[in-house]
Amino acid sequence: MRAPIPTLARVTLALLLLLASATACTRADHQAGTAARGGPQAIQNKGSDTMVNLALAWAEAYRVQQPATAIAVTGGGSGTGIAALINGTVDIANASREMKESEIEQARAQGVEPVEHVVAIDALAVIVNPANPVSQLTIDQLADIFTGRITNWQALGGDDAGIILVSRETNSGTHVYFLDEVVRKGDADNHDIFAPQTMLMPSSVGITSEIQRNPHAIGYDGLGYVTEHEKLIAVARDAASPFVLPTVQSGADGSYPIARDLYMITAGEPSGAIADFIAWIVGPAGQQIVADLGFVPLPQE
Repeated sequence: MRAPIPTLARVTLALLLLLASATACTRADHQAGTAARGGPQAIQNKGSDTMVNLALAWAEAYRVQQPATAIAVTGGGSGTGIAALINGTVDIANASREMKESEIEQARAQGVEPVEHVVAIDALAVIVNPANPVSQLTIDQLADIFTGRITNWQALGGDDAGIILVSRETNSGTHVYFLDEVVRKGDADNHDIFAPQTMLMPSSVGITSEIQRNPHAIGYDGLGYVTEHEKLIAVARDAASPFVLPTVQSGADGSYPIARDLYMITAGEPSGAIADFIAWIVGPAGQQIVADLGFVPLPQE
């Protein structure tokens, strides 16, 4: 006959089973919130640095409307937020680009079916120092600038001075979008990359600081982050197209050629407090905050 399990061993076994059960429920708990509907809720929101100020403003305003819902917002880049969603450590990933196929495959391998929700539009502004006489560029010219094929402003009607390239770092969704849609001109078969001398900045602050101090620098940033200390470049799709400045209007109507959707990504279709929060964001109150911060609101039906 098998000997009876000692009391301490039974307690230990029970604790291990309880821990395993709790671990298995972690991802479900993220979708449902930390408590039953109507009680205190905690939503973890992480990702795009482009969206971080917008996400913080949403969180603060929503807390006034729903005091029982606490929303923790952190940046780190679109790739960081998506990785956290795949790993089950956040409820919502903010991203300034669509997920890559490789990320979707990783998510599915972890049992996560990612769902992308468009929550705003961003006109991605090309910026230079106000002292720079160049005011307009085509996509082709921008591609030649950021790949290093054009290295002197004189070739573009500017001063006889070398071009200083400034970009977001590679984990940024803004970097990925600019690489795909500007450097590679939206061509999936184009494998151009940023010139090796490009300065990679961890945040929008780094880009604007370099542009402000260097009259020969050029960079790009979300329209909502541009200040009066930078000069906006009017951009044309090609030499035969009109040059258009980035504005809320030109981003909304599609006339500005470097505009992109901004996303919140969830693990599956959201429910409970997460669904309520996203519904509020895409509604009139949330979209008013989008406009207030210089981003482009979604069309309202």
